[in-house]
Amino acid sequence: MLVNNIKPDDHIFPSATKSCAILGRFDLGQSIHCLVLKTGYETDVFVASSLVDMYGKCGKIKVARRLFDEMPERNVVSWSGMIYGYAQLGEYGEALMLFKQALYKRLDMNDFTFSSVVQVCANWTLLQLGKQIHGLCFKTNYDLSSFVGSSLISLYSKCGVIKGAYRVFDEASLKNLGMWNAMMIACAQHSHTEKTFDLFKRMEGLGVKPNFITFLCVLYACSHAGFVKKGQHYFELMKEYGIEPGDQHYASLVDLFSRAGKFQEALSIIREMPIQPTESVWGAFLTGCRIHGNTELAAYAADRIFELGPVSSGLHVLLSNAYAAAGRYEDAAKARKMLRDLGIKKETGLSWVEEGNKVHTFAAGDRSHAKTKEIYQKLEELGDEMERAGYIADTSFVLREVDGEEKNQTIRYHSEKLAVAFGLITFPPDRPVRVMKNLRICGDCHTAIKFMSKCSGRVIIMRDNNRFHHFEGGKCSCGDYW
Repeated sequence: MLVNNIKPDDHIFPSATKSCAILGRFDLGQSIHCLVLKTGYETDVFVASSLVDMYGKCGKIKVARRLFDEMPERNVVSWSGMIYGYAQLGEYGEALMLFKQALYKRLDMNDFTFSSVVQVCANWTLLQLGKQIHGLCFKTNYDLSSFVGSSLISLYSKCGVIKGAYRVFDEASLKNLGMWNAMMIACAQHSHTEKTFDLFKRMEGLGVKPNFITFLCVLYACSHAGFVKKGQHYFELMKEYGIEPGDQHYASLVDLFSRAGKFQEALSIIREMPIQPTESVWGAFLTGCRIHGNTELAAYAADRIFELGPVSSGLHVLLSNAYAAAGRYEDAAKARKMLRDLGIKKETGLSWVEEGNKVHTFAAGDRSHAKTKEIYQKLEELGDEMERAGYIADTSFVLREVDGEEKNQTIRYHSEKLAVAFGLITFPPDRPVRVMKNLRICGDCHTAIKFMSKCSGRVIIMRDNNRFHHFEGGKCSCGDYW
């Protein structure tokens, strides 16, 4: 078109920038932006909005914001592009602030806007705000959109309200593949394993073709339930659908065997992979080694990981913790020193509880909360009851070289326990206590919360960085396999 000296207009430019956004080609988008400036279309609301959307989707949020602020007139595309851009980069506060401003301006939202902001609430586990936005979707009929529906399923699932996710899914008259995938991963994370398989069968029966994400969902369900043979079946089934397994599928398969303690089989998979094993593949293997206390294989895996070059802090910490759990504190110290030398900080373990429009966050041994006295008093009362019921603290999860009494004190006030105690003294008896955590729940806290649920007669729902644990009557939905 340009070669034939045909000038693009306000219809062509948005189409071209949309293509750049889909491809993630910021460089081409920038060239088109230059042409927009040369031809004088930078003030056109449709062209400028498409540029904002393109920069936002390509992760160039500062450029997108500058263009957005300079626009004399904005439409739903420019607002949605900015909200999505912030959400994509994890800047959830900015995304919600823009959404609030759009509401004040009485802007007509579309399903893309609602989908983005509901996903923000899901990622931040803001259940009450998410419910309010769900109500707004209902009023504007956007709850019927498959895009919004997928985000709503994710919202209720990530906030521990699996019944809400089922309700959204069941009430949707039209379900796209995204909704099926969202519901399957929700079931898998909440230990509704058989339901995950049932959804897969229903989807196949309706002629909906699964994609690579669908198979990640079912493989995840198999891995966290210990269904090794079933996991192998789904992995092989991918080929029948013409889907080539990627590194995430291999990581899921390695995770499946490693969690089941089948390390030689897991290593065979890694060695025979047609692609180079990635950090996620070795990370899955290391997780299995940590669960089963196999520090020898963990060290072997670590050697292979270091050959990959720079890796995430999570893998360094995983190796350090595996050494510490086995009492090899010098090796653990070396691994942590390597972290410091690389300038990488270990992520602090945090647990939080939502109360109304406020989020209460706790760290291990935290005494900064306004109800600290009541929280610790509740833990003392529960501790006595739990010990009478048979609870014995497992201090092997204190990964520092300290004496027995200090280990007992350290493990007693982990962030999960503080958050649960806060929930017990804050919410009425008929309401479940929902606690979110950014890291994997430790084994002692898992045991302790089972006793807490038994002694208090309360339902406690805990989400760690992998899955949900529903504690009731002294039992957990994961069946102690996680």
